[in-house]
Amino acid sequence: MHDGPADALPADHRALTLEDAQLPVVDLGPLADGSAEGIVTVAASLGAAARTSGFFYIVNHGVPQELVDGVMAASKDFHGRSRRFKMRNWCGFSTHHRGYVPFEENGSKFPKRINFNEAWDMGFEAPADHPDFLAGWRMTGPNVWPEIPGWKETVSAYYEAVFALGLRMLDCLAFELGVDRDELRAQCTCPTSQLRLLRYVPNDMPKSTDYVGIDSHSDFECFTILHTGGPGLQVMNADDQWVEAPPIPGAFVVNIGDIFEAWSGGRYKSTQHRVLNQGTERFSCPLFFGLNYHAVVQPLETFRTAEALERYPPFKAGDHLMRMTIGGFRYMSDAHAKGELVPDFEVPEANPFKREAKPIGGEAAPEAAPARG
Repeated sequence: MHDGPADALPADHRALTLEDAQLPVVDLGPLADGSAEGIVTVAASLGAAARTSGFFYIVNHGVPQELVDGVMAASKDFHGRSRRFKMRNWCGFSTHHRGYVPFEENGSKFPKRINFNEAWDMGFEAPADHPDFLAGWRMTGPNVWPEIPGWKETVSAYYEAVFALGLRMLDCLAFELGVDRDELRAQCTCPTSQLRLLRYVPNDMPKSTDYVGIDSHSDFECFTILHTGGPGLQVMNADDQWVEAPPIPGAFVVNIGDIFEAWSGGRYKSTQHRVLNQGTERFSCPLFFGLNYHAVVQPLETFRTAEALERYPPFKAGDHLMRMTIGGFRYMSDAHAKGELVPDFEVPEANPFKREAKPIGGEAAPEAAPARG
């Protein structure tokens, strides 16, 4: 495991082919006919990847390329507009974190480590009378939309397609773990699943781990389905070494999140990843597939040993997301510090699932605020 300088990375950042990939590649094609054999085949492949690296590519996933191209074009359209336009929907105007996340929201309590990105954040469309929305600060509620003709329809169509893909993957992973898929699906009726339209900001800062696109982190939900438009993503492989995960045409990158690690009693791996600063503009679209806010997460009954329960005590899915979100966005951190945002759960100093990489020389790397990407 190492956390060395970015300029030590290979200079060739071409898009990968399937044969070049340093991470597992899972073909979801056998799911297309709905056969039992297809589910068995795909579940075995997903489970093998989840139990080792926790990071993998998926191909033949069924999301039309025109939806992928459309959401990327929508992201570039929005982020290419004036700051004044974008700030009309600043996330801080929302009580449930929806809208535009400007560059300065990605500050860290370690000022040296700068995240060079801005984003548009949206989530599962919940009604305005939903109890969690009425309670405030619950990551649930209706989305907000910029005044761009057709933008809502384009982004919503992509969200719905990738969320549906997430449900199919959830079913396969449930099968692989030997648990009832309906038990897991019942916790996804109005989830905190977020879509981020990220733009990595051009800059002339050094290519090092002090200046990053997004700092090293695990994801807080079940898993993440990512479309990335350029190089920079690094993940920890099965040997806990940083490897690059450049785009493969037609493929998504998937990583297991904290919830599936807890559900599986540690059998699945919620792995670290980061985006190194390339200095150039880059776009990506991760969907974080989560659960209903009040879903209680603990090792599933099959894996509920005393050791597993000690390692993964029960927590609410939304509380875990919210307490990490408070640390990751400056407007929330400021509100919490002023006593204006007082959650009914403890806000930890660090993500309990985060595994710190060790830089060359063996000294511990400085802790950074939670990141999202």
